[in-house]
Amino acid sequence: MATKLLLTFAICRLIVTVGLTLDPTELLRLGVDGHLSVDPSDVETASLDFGLLIRSEPLAVLHPASARDVAKLVKVAYGSNHGFTVSARGHGHSINGQAQTTNGVVIQMSGSRGGGGMASGKLPRPRVWARESYVDVWGGELWIDVLRSTLEYGLAPKSWTDYLYLSVGGTLSNAGISGQAFNHGPQISNVYELDVVTGKGQLLTCSEEQNPELFQAVLGGLGQFGIITRARISLEPAPQRVRWIRVLYSNFSAFTRDQEYLISLHGKPTSQKFDYIEGFVIVDEGLINNWRSSFFSPRNPVKISSLRANGGVLYCLEITKNYHETTADTIDQEVESLLKKLNFIPTSVFTTDLLYVDFLDRVHKAELKLRSKGLWEVPHPWLNLFVPKSKIADFDKGVFKGILGNKTSGPILIYPMNKNKWDHRSSVVTPDEDVFYLVALLRSALDNGEQTRSLEYLTDQNRRILRFCDDAGIKVKQYLPHYTTQEEWKDHFGDKWDRFHQMKMEFDPRHILASGQQIFRPTFPSSSSNMASW
Repeated sequence: MATKLLLTFAICRLIVTVGLTLDPTELLRLGVDGHLSVDPSDVETASLDFGLLIRSEPLAVLHPASARDVAKLVKVAYGSNHGFTVSARGHGHSINGQAQTTNGVVIQMSGSRGGGGMASGKLPRPRVWARESYVDVWGGELWIDVLRSTLEYGLAPKSWTDYLYLSVGGTLSNAGISGQAFNHGPQISNVYELDVVTGKGQLLTCSEEQNPELFQAVLGGLGQFGIITRARISLEPAPQRVRWIRVLYSNFSAFTRDQEYLISLHGKPTSQKFDYIEGFVIVDEGLINNWRSSFFSPRNPVKISSLRANGGVLYCLEITKNYHETTADTIDQEVESLLKKLNFIPTSVFTTDLLYVDFLDRVHKAELKLRSKGLWEVPHPWLNLFVPKSKIADFDKGVFKGILGNKTSGPILIYPMNKNKWDHRSSVVTPDEDVFYLVALLRSALDNGEQTRSLEYLTDQNRRILRFCDDAGIKVKQYLPHYTTQEEWKDHFGDKWDRFHQMKMEFDPRHILASGQQIFRPTFPSSSSNMASW
């Protein structure tokens, strides 16, 4: 009773302060098995994300105990006379408020299992089907927990993200990429089946055979067509160990030529290719010993100045070979055979050897270091771009050697992928070339008096980079895209827009879901003040 009174009070307060026209009894009648919370700490958490760039305070937060709880909430929103928005939140790692909503309800998909009893521990745990080589997981499950569950059976997913503390539903709503994507494609190319709650509150199973249009739309669909409550993910035998190698280049053409050669080997036997291919740009010496640096020993830092020609930009190729202890005697020969075909700086080979799980979880260790220094919960004006292969040299000259100067404020990733590993039927948009690059500027803004690290400076620099690409005819596509007008979104989706819009009208006709993406304006009156800028 106390919870109902508190919820009623919170809703009435919002009616008075922001003019919300929601009938409180619509939420009170939900009858969910989980927990509908208006606790200030829950609301505060759901008001922010990793980017710390946008704040949107929701009406309440649902900690679901099942997919049926999710469906009940969305169905109430869809059938409401006045309406309210619903946003699914995983680990809160969005940058620009994509999983937030104002005057709506956030569904906290991650962390609900056993979270102080809020969801009664009822959420399904990962279920591994070892013979069939797949795993069924809750949409809010973190990839680190998927890995732990599948390793018990000697199996693991094929395609990853660099950071494992992200939700399955979150990455599948974007694409999910890391250094394995050249070979296995993004995570959305390694899904067999989904359970999805549509914007009408329907809980549907979809796959290539069942509701295929919904299946293809949801993968990479930015949460616009449904909330993923279950995913069936393809598995492979898990390796035991990883040989992790970094080599450096001072010549950008040699660097990209070698990266493109290595990803062209995707069809070769395992012994004749690397398992992971990434890279990053080094414009100041601190970067290589920075937060992605668990690779190197703090007692023996890499001295970039001894390798850089004329103080210019360096490029690091990062590659791995997976192996089992039973095949350790051949790993040296396989690595050497591949390395001798590359044109890196001969004195710049850095190698380490570690457990497979430790390699996959490498970024989390760096996160803990940053948290201990108070450098994790700061604004993150990240910019992630897909750049066509034909223009990557122009991007290098204009951005890496131009706009960025000699300060980066965080890692800059760069690595190519094969377009034929991406299903064109999904909602994701990529450049129209057989090979394209991810360029990820993963910067952190600090209020330490240094202008080049300020949020204003980095945000302006992002705008300059996008303006340069436009002026130079570099047809980039944003990954984890952020736009504020529908015209910009239409331009982003290009030829896919008509289908994207059609699917929205079919599966979320009232535009209830994922309003934080700012693609569609909710169609009920209570949203007008919140969406005035769209």
